[in-house]
Amino acid sequence: VDDVAGQAAKAGSKVAGVVIDDAAVTPRYVTGFEAKRELPIIWKITRGSLFNKIVVLLPALLLLNALAPWSITPLLMLGGAYLCFEGAEKVFHWLFPDRDAQVEQDLHIGDPFHLEEARVKGAIKTDFILSAEIMTISLAAIPDIGFWMEAATLAAVAVMITVAVYGSVALIVKMDDIGLSMANNGRLSATRAVGRGLVKGMPGFLKLLTVVGTAAMLWVGGSIIVHGLEELGITAPGHFIHDVAYAIGHS
Repeated sequence: VDDVAGQAAKAGSKVAGVVIDDAAVTPRYVTGFEAKRELPIIWKITRGSLFNKIVVLLPALLLLNALAPWSITPLLMLGGAYLCFEGAEKVFHWLFPDRDAQVEQDLHIGDPFHLEEARVKGAIKTDFILSAEIMTISLAAIPDIGFWMEAATLAAVAVMITVAVYGSVALIVKMDDIGLSMANNGRLSATRAVGRGLVKGMPGFLKLLTVVGTAAMLWVGGSIIVHGLEELGITAPGHFIHDVAYAIGHS
């Protein structure tokens, strides 16, 4: 148990960037719903995320790692391309909201239940790509400690990361309700002032988080593709990006 916990902590530290991206992307899926539906929606996404990681990705990655390790990089690149598509689609929605049929359908939908189910499915689908990246990076960080120890360590990472991500998301989306309670029921004026500040500040914070989440999808997806190309021997895109960043940094 100690070995599994230690290796899981070490592997989990390697995926901090993707975890932040995942936490930034998810809150937009509960935007626009009644407050009482926020936590149930997050719980549905959490269950889907655990299913993605433990039931689908864990055995698939262990099998691929044993039989066809060369296939992991191309599969991750496909996932990165999907993240880039999702991010670019969100940018298109912002720039041309009147030219997208799906946006119009969401705005005029008459059944919140179907919209909720659609949002949950979309969140779980996006989570699958991010979870694949998390699990693959974690697997690469685990030394050769035997099949069952690797499986147990990956399972521990999956649970740990999922709890951290969606616990943070739940706290973020309920922060305005916490602020409202503090503003109405706080005994001290400072407590009530903090509560009012949370209520006023959270809409802007959630909008900012939506922007960060979209940028994260583009950033992570592009990074997966560029690094995958480098592993396949195509280094020109990576060198070009590095040279541009170096020139901008020293201008």
